[in-house]
Amino acid sequence: MHAFTSARYTVPLAHHSYPMDKYRLVPERLVAEGTLTPEEFIEPEAATLDDLLRVHTPAYVHAFINGALTRPALLRLGLPWSPALVQRALAVVGGTIGAAETALRHGVAVNLAGGTHHAFADHGEGYCIFNDLVISLRRLRAEGRARRFLIVDLDVHQGNGTAALCRADHEVFTFSMHAANNYPARKEQSSWDIALPDGTGDELYLDILSRVLPQILARFRPDLLLYQAGVDVLAGDRFGKLALTMDGVAQRDRLVCEFASRAGLPLVITLGGGYTRDLHRLVEAHCQTVRIAKAASTK
Repeated sequence: MHAFTSARYTVPLAHHSYPMDKYRLVPERLVAEGTLTPEEFIEPEAATLDDLLRVHTPAYVHAFINGALTRPALLRLGLPWSPALVQRALAVVGGTIGAAETALRHGVAVNLAGGTHHAFADHGEGYCIFNDLVISLRRLRAEGRARRFLIVDLDVHQGNGTAALCRADHEVFTFSMHAANNYPARKEQSSWDIALPDGTGDELYLDILSRVLPQILARFRPDLLLYQAGVDVLAGDRFGKLALTMDGVAQRDRLVCEFASRAGLPLVITLGGGYTRDLHRLVEAHCQTVRIAKAASTK
């Protein structure tokens, strides 16, 4: 299985709540434990201006790239602008594009970043600059590689940007299962939203997910599945309000991977969110997702 990663994924953010170090530590651990070999990592190509403009407005794209966002726009984004952040954003989107192209050829691929589901056409928010999920599917469609797409978003926060960008696209099915009383305060309408009460644990979460996935396939037949595998559903996450255990997250990831395998769907995985103060636990949760994907890719 191939995983896309880059030194460009990590930029310095002093005293910031965003856990940037995880993008360095996850690939390091995956190699150290033998889950992936160095040869299985791919350095992504930067997304092009054409890629970005398939989804985002020219005014927003050029303002971000040129460091001309207003102070309110930067506050909404939640990240301090720098040239390195621009390079990071382009690399992250390129990683998901590359993973999508690879999944179509080989079945499963992972971007060890991405899942930037809060990015809208004309602005970024919630640490999300450009929407890598939607950019990737529009690139594949423009190139004639795939036409219909399923996005399964299991981050603790609703994929509001993704929902808004795909609302009028009847060849994309967006599914978001998230904490009801969490960011964003104003939810968008996905193809199917399930909003969970605070403190939802493994049993209820997994029961709902196991019943919903087959129902989606009965309603919509995609060419590719894009999975936003945020681990901020873990109990104790500082920006999450659910209460899954590490084993519960593992079972969630297996459900999605096995669902894709049974349906014969190429699977793209992006890491998504995770904000526990215990960096070791956060890295372990993301690595667990990759281990499960790797096991699924060899079946």
